[in-house]
Amino acid sequence: MTSQPTRPAAPDSGTGLQAGLKNRHLSMIAIGGVIGAGLFVGSSSGIAAAGPGILLSYALVGTLVVLVMRMLGEMSAAHPASGSFSAHADRALGRWAGFSIGWLYWFFWVVVLAVEATAGAKILQGWIPAVPQWGWALIVMVVLTATNLVSVGSYGEFEFWFAGIKVVAIGAFIVIGLLAVLGVLPGVDSGRAGFGNLTDHGGFLPHGPGAVLTGVLLVVFSFMGSEIATLAAGESADPRRAVTKSTNSIIWRIGVFYLGSILVVVCLLPWNDPAVEEQGSYVAALGSLGIPHAGQIMNFIVLTSVLSCLNSGLYTASRMAFSLGERGDAPKAFARTTARGVPMTAIVASVVFGFVAVFFNYRFPDSVFLFLVNSSGAVALFVWLVICFSQLRMRKIIQRETPERLVVKMWLYPYLTWAAAALIVFVLGYMLTDTEGESSGRTTVLLSLLVAAVVVAVAVVRQRAAGRRRAATAAPGADKVPVG
Repeated sequence: MTSQPTRPAAPDSGTGLQAGLKNRHLSMIAIGGVIGAGLFVGSSSGIAAAGPGILLSYALVGTLVVLVMRMLGEMSAAHPASGSFSAHADRALGRWAGFSIGWLYWFFWVVVLAVEATAGAKILQGWIPAVPQWGWALIVMVVLTATNLVSVGSYGEFEFWFAGIKVVAIGAFIVIGLLAVLGVLPGVDSGRAGFGNLTDHGGFLPHGPGAVLTGVLLVVFSFMGSEIATLAAGESADPRRAVTKSTNSIIWRIGVFYLGSILVVVCLLPWNDPAVEEQGSYVAALGSLGIPHAGQIMNFIVLTSVLSCLNSGLYTASRMAFSLGERGDAPKAFARTTARGVPMTAIVASVVFGFVAVFFNYRFPDSVFLFLVNSSGAVALFVWLVICFSQLRMRKIIQRETPERLVVKMWLYPYLTWAAAALIVFVLGYMLTDTEGESSGRTTVLLSLLVAAVVVAVAVVRQRAAGRRRAATAAPGADKVPVG
């Protein structure tokens, strides 16, 4: 028997999630969800590896994300659920699939909490050294936990402003950068900035076509978070409309914020400029424009992105835990909410694991914490793969049971779905060829597969045990008490 989609409870019921997110919250969550801190921090290594060809890497991964989000949008618009793709996998593939991908996704985000808290703490300690780094990490985690515990509306309000700052900042960067590239921004050396930087320093693919795939491995994880809008939609007044809107806008969001900003970066200065790796791609690009305090400006933007990711990560982990609890795949306490519709136990459990991971980062950074990071690294790709297979089955279920709810349709079904799944498998396979460093692609895939295998095994054992219990209960005479 499969679980049914979660519906927002009536206001003040205290028995479920509530529709506390406004349209402006959802719009900014959808826009900001695709702009992770990884875009600002990790793009420099991608540019160093692939040169201007990193644009093809971003375009390839961006296309994959668009396809995956279209599939998820189709399922979520038809059946909005707090567990999103986990609930869809439960219904389309089986209880074991919903259990497995739900817990893996929760694990991914609670590890991200520790990573982002540490990144934010480093920036804050640079500004106020009197407070130790672990102290800043603690402060940041406590503040955002309190925000999430108040109400879903407070989460939405914080995320609205965090995401708003990211959007405005990257929008301003693109506009100013394009003016400089076109030679109409005063005070900029037009001989250094220009479209010629795309081909003048070893060509568009200075390291050959294979470097595009290397770039894919470096940028794919910066796209994680685009699916948050479908989880948040479950706590809005009109989930179907919210999902449809965020799904339809994913193309221009990725096109503008990822491809647009990276194009500006590689046009403002040569891709092999030492400053790109030493200072970071965006800081180096701002510095090339002669903007004073470019590093501090970018640190503020990165800090905003980190806080946004922390805020959304805690929200996402808690809602996935809530959905798992509601379906009987987690402790029942996870499914209980306060009068404000807040799943307090799910939030506290998620943040406690996040605190533990932060401790491991400071106490055992090269052993326990490194294992946590590597073993959760490929979960994003696992999630996308499960979405593909769920959509293949879910389309038939929707067409059979509720065809009127098929308001968002995957293009060229099922061919593009299979193509996306094949591309994800290819990326996972290509990661196995990366053997450099402690966090190599091979290490990440193998450890992530190990953790996934353990979770799937637990799910299968639980499902079989539940089946035996049902069979025993349904057996003739099972409810009779023997006499004598």
